[in-house]
Amino acid sequence: MVSILIDNEMLLRTYQLDDAPELFRAINESREHLRPWFDWVDQTLRPEHSQQFIQQSLVQMQYQESIALGIFHKRRIIGSIGMHHWDHKLKKAQLGYWLTKEYEGKGILHTCLTRFIDFLFEKPGLNKIEIHFIPQNIRSARAAERLGFKVEGVIRQSSLRNGMLEDVVITGLLKNEWLQRSHRS
Repeated sequence: MVSILIDNEMLLRTYQLDDAPELFRAINESREHLRPWFDWVDQTLRPEHSQQFIQQSLVQMQYQESIALGIFHKRRIIGSIGMHHWDHKLKKAQLGYWLTKEYEGKGILHTCLTRFIDFLFEKPGLNKIEIHFIPQNIRSARAAERLGFKVEGVIRQSSLRNGMLEDVVITGLLKNEWLQRSHRS
């Protein structure tokens, strides 16, 4: 189990099976907001789909393939943050995240990502973290830049999103860059 206290009202923690209805509620209420960026939104049609996601996430965490955490605000799920494509040999992984529309633009994601990145470099001992996003996702581009991620390249038409081929921007952050940046702040 992973649990990262952000403040008195906010917590990042591993999903538990009984979180499925709450996770589904958060996705369902933000369906239109999330759909442009995530194909899985249209495959999450019932609370059972959220339960299946949680079960799969717990197995992947047990096998050290990924970590999926809920972003809890006053015990309600307002988003998700996670690490996937965990490469133990290269000590790198990708970040993924989303917030419900109601909580966007309040600095919550930046704060959660900052704490999660600290955790990933410290506990699992990653050396590199990547954020992949499509060029149209300006919010993700800004989040990555604000955290010190550097654009490493654009992979053309390498993602299928909502039936359309999309370019993918690859950004990366090295542990030593993060530590240098953290000491300046």
